[in-house]
Parts: sequence; structure tokens; C-alpha cells
Amino acid sequence: MQKLLLLEDDISLVDGLEYSLRRNGFEIEVTRTVKEARETLGSGKKYDLLLLDVTLPDGSGFEICEGLRQTGNQIPIIFLTASDEEPNIIRGLDGGADDYITKPFKLGELCSRIRALLRRSGMRRNEGNGYLVSGALEMNLLQSKVSLNGRTLDLTGAEYHLLRILVENRGQTLTRSQLLDWLWDGNGHYVDDNTLSVYVRRLREKIEKYPSHPEHLLTVRGFGYQWKE
Repeated sequence: MQKLLLLEDDISLVDGLEYSLRRNGFEIEVTRTVKEARETLGSGKKYDLLLLDVTLPDGSGFEICEGLRQTGNQIPIIFLTASDEEPNIIRGLDGGADDYITKPFKLGELCSRIRALLRRSGMRRNEGNGYLVSGALEMNLLQSKVSLNGRTLDLTGAEYHLLRILVENRGQTLTRSQLLDWLWDGNGHYVDDNTLSVYVRRLREKIEKYPSHPEHLLTVRGFGYQWKE
């Protein structure tokens, strides 16, 4: 069971979050002040993801996030806050947060974002030597660069992430729903179904010898897509 740490001082919200997250299979521990969160994180306990409020009685969730990133800690972090002002959103994301959700929010959407972040975090932990290789295709994960037969490909950020997901899961059929969830853009907008089709087409144009008859980025009709070595 994946363990989450929640920093939130609104008791009514805490009760609802605890109930919903536990029903979705997460273990959750609650702190209500910056001081308490720091003590908990410094106790040696291990967490898979943090949910942080911004405005707290003794400080800000920004302090927790920025402090962790300064020490190199890359635990996934989501801000949950009533503040939707652009400067706060910018500070949160620039300070190292992976996502920023403004209240009120739908609990189902929150759980979806948590699962997407946890999957991406699992990928990061399995990067190995920093490269993914599939035949003549090589992905430099540290520099976010891709080369094919020694030639660097010009990919957008979304194309790169889609390709990485497919290569990481080579030989497995990934549903469109899974890919849409993984391609969450972190800025408050979902990648929709039509956009996914565009990304797939563009990727094929860049990596396939015959894009209309792909050998690697395959469509599994009625299910989704698969990367074949």
C-alpha cells in the first residue's frame, strides 16, 4: 500500500480526504502544521507522495517543498490550496512541486493525479544508467534527448514523454486511458483523446521508416498502443 503524507489544517477537508484516499487503496498520515510536517519527515518514515496545503498556521507548504528539493529529495509533491493566484501557482511549480490543485476539487480527479504521479515516480527510480535503448533508438533520460541511428530527433515534450512511456513498457499493450493518465501535463489540463492520436501520428512520422505501416509504434485495435522492439 502506497503511503501519503497530508499537510492540511482544515479538519473538515482532512476527514473527507482521509476517507476517500483510504477507499482508493492509499495509506495516509496527517500533519496540521509546518513544524509537525518537518518533524514527521525528519523521523525517518518513508512516504511515496506528499499533499501540501499552502497557507498554514505557522508558515507555508512552499517551505516544505523547497526544503526537500534543495536536499535533492525528489518525492512527488502535490499542492492542495484555495489560492488560485498565478504568482502562487508559479512559486509552487518553480519550487519543485509536480502538480498544483485548487480547492474545491473533485476527489476522483485528485486520486487520478496521485496515481499518475506515483507511476511516473516509479519510472524515475528505474532509470538505471540513464539510458533507454530499443534497437537503433536511444533515449538519454538525463538530458531528455532521443536519437535514432545516431541522429538526434526533434521531439516536443509531450512526444518525448509518450515515447518514453511506450519504450519503458515495450511489448505491453497500453490502453488509451492509461496513456492519457500518464500524459497528464501538470498544468491543470488533461491531454484529450484526439490530441493523443496527433502525438502518435507525429511520433510515427519521426521514428518509423514507413509511418503508414509502422513496425514499432503499433496500434492494437480496440485497446491502445504497443512498442515493439
